Amino acid sequence: MNGVTIGQAAVFVGVTVKTVRHYHKLGLVQEPERDSSGYRRYGSAELLRLVQVRTLAAAGVPLAEIGPLIDAGPALFAAALADVERQLTERIEELIVRRDTLRRLADGDRALLGDRAVALLERMSGLGFPAEEVAATREGWVLARALVPEGFDDYLTHFEHALDDPRFVALIKRATEATAWEPDDPRIAELATAMADHFLANPALLKIVTGLQARTEAATRYTLIALHGEEQGSAAARGVTLVETRLRAAGIHIPRPDTH
Repeated sequence: MNGVTIGQAAVFVGVTVKTVRHYHKLGLVQEPERDSSGYRRYGSAELLRLVQVRTLAAAGVPLAEIGPLIDAGPALFAAALADVERQLTERIEELIVRRDTLRRLADGDRALLGDRAVALLERMSGLGFPAEEVAATREGWVLARALVPEGFDDYLTHFEHALDDPRFVALIKRATEATAWEPDDPRIAELATAMADHFLANPALLKIVTGLQARTEAATRYTLIALHGEEQGSAAARGVTLVETRLRAAGIHIPRPDTH
């Protein structure tokens, strides 16, 4: 009757009977012989081995590495533990990065756009831009950052300067109102002319239009960004087309949907 049963051993070590049997199956702990009563009795040696295996497994050491680790000499054991500690530290750092990403995802704009873009969106709201215009800008910027990442920061710089221009701000707000107009409303052409003229009179503002032109597949990328969320034939789409037409007539290069 020397030793304890598998159930008692599991309780002493702090694992389940299923886990103990799994350790046996993997060869991490030798399964005791049966006694005269037919029970397997775990003595101090088996319990010590179980404690070692459970402790290393709980520390994150892969089960496949535990056996050789316990069987190694003191020097090798210490070196192996140091390596395990290094791996765990790397995993911890990776998990911290993932945690921080999840926290940023709680504020989706920062995860998708970054702090600088979020600050500009907040500034738009502070300047009185309608919520729907801020939302449309946000979506357009997400596309822009994905499609033309190499020019996005410069674009934000140009946009930031543009928000210092009261006339530009007023025209964009007016363009937001125009989304509710009928596509054939004559005011659309008037507004498009005013916007194009203001761009031409202030060349620095033109970089908002031209700054996101990709070096390759320019037409495809530009069109995806410029007309995002605008239905074909809508007042907004017509306004964009009229502005682009006037700028092209003035010699400003803007990609066409059918060219690169």
